Amino acid sequence: MCLGIPGLIVEVHDPARKLAMVAVGGVRRMINIACIVDAAHPAAACLGDWVLVHVGFAMSRIDADEAARTLALLTELGEAQAEIEAMRASA
Repeated sequence: MCLGIPGLIVEVHDPARKLAMVAVGGVRRMINIACIVDAAHPAAACLGDWVLVHVGFAMSRIDADEAARTLALLTELGEAQAEIEAMRASA
């Protein structure tokens, strides 16, 4: 199953390489934001964005309400904890 988990971009670490720090359930991890960056929304503008993270990439931007609903659903399904532990183990 491909699972995108909501995370909040808390730091744009390297705008040129499109790397940012994301917080997911209390875990922080460096991710690639190339898929969500364009001329209208450069890397520096991503700070504070909610994104769906999959295998170290921000796949899309989402709003805070969608992030909260998705996290609640994943938690209910028991998937969020497994993904957070996987991220922690790979850090």
